Amino acid sequence: MDRAHETPFESFFMGGFDCATQRRRDGARVDSLVWQGHDRLVGEDYAAVAAHGLRTVRDGLRWHLIEKAPGQYDWSSWRPMLKAARDAGVQVIWDLWHYGTPDWLDIWSPALVERMAAFAEAAAKVRAEYSDEAPIWCPLNEISYFAYMAGDQAEWAPYARGQGGELKRQLIRAAIAATDAVRRVDPRARVLWCEPCVHIVPQTMGADDLDHARNVAETQWEVFDMLAGRRDPELGGRPEILDIVGLNFYSHNQWTPAGNFVPLGHHSWRPFSTMLTDIASRYGRPVIVAETGAEGSARSAWIHYVAGEVEAAREAGVPVQGICLYPICNYPGWNDGRICPTGLLGPADEQGRRPVHLPLARELARLQGDMEVEAPPRVLLAAE
Repeated sequence: MDRAHETPFESFFMGGFDCATQRRRDGARVDSLVWQGHDRLVGEDYAAVAAHGLRTVRDGLRWHLIEKAPGQYDWSSWRPMLKAARDAGVQVIWDLWHYGTPDWLDIWSPALVERMAAFAEAAAKVRAEYSDEAPIWCPLNEISYFAYMAGDQAEWAPYARGQGGELKRQLIRAAIAATDAVRRVDPRARVLWCEPCVHIVPQTMGADDLDHARNVAETQWEVFDMLAGRRDPELGGRPEILDIVGLNFYSHNQWTPAGNFVPLGHHSWRPFSTMLTDIASRYGRPVIVAETGAEGSARSAWIHYVAGEVEAAREAGVPVQGICLYPICNYPGWNDGRICPTGLLGPADEQGRRPVHLPLARELARLQGDMEVEAPPRVLLAAE
């Protein structure tokens, strides 16, 4: 079987639990798993998503809680999650790093690469205690977005400006080291890379504006190119590092260079199916929609649109292997604490039960019936 048509995933539709842990501009530590109550209700949450046919989920480790001093690991925040996944029969794609590093670690130093590799290797060994299945890891989530927010905008630690490019390169080094580490523990390991998928609409149709928009849009592929060794090969990138390409796509992912968002339905909106086709042609790797979702009443309409575009891309031969509803639970905004109604599941009551957003549940069930029947067979193989 052609590797582009193999899938390691238990289900085509997936659910993602927001697991961000960055430090904000005010110095406060984000901990989305706690804010959602997912740290306490992980067993109930996994059972709930599995009941909706979401047998594959994205979730994450909280490095700052696990390695509180160099080389000293406390897995008590993660072991209950591993057990809950095993008990619920849910396959988890584990984010090793979802924006946050331990406070004692200088993100600019060579120690970041060394400690990331050691942490990844130790985590892979712990995970093997709970499952014999081939693991799927996301070593570092959204490298380009973190580099922008923390290296150019000073919104997140290390609060830098004008250093996004160097921060991106530093994170690439750590990501490659982590990938090599998890594969040393289990050569079957698959690796998912998640980056925003955007489209820049030129201000006008003049040649200069067209070139500017094209050049800005091209920067979104720098992380994948670095991982694959297509640029900056001194960072250690190689073709086999770039395994599964994950695209994070939301309704606000198309804008003009002036920063004006382009709404769905606008004549300048670019169909998501063509963006999927472009990325598959560029890298020749399997693809998933690693994050997608909308707020409030737009939830069911948005997943309807995304699924339709994915189906069009698959019919054109693009090896799209999944769609992850993200976040699957409503969650408080990172900066203002506002409850963001994005999920299939709402805030838990005193008994730990989460209400279900019925319009999204109904649309999801319909799409599962239409699309999962023809999903490719599940094959667990290591990256070539």
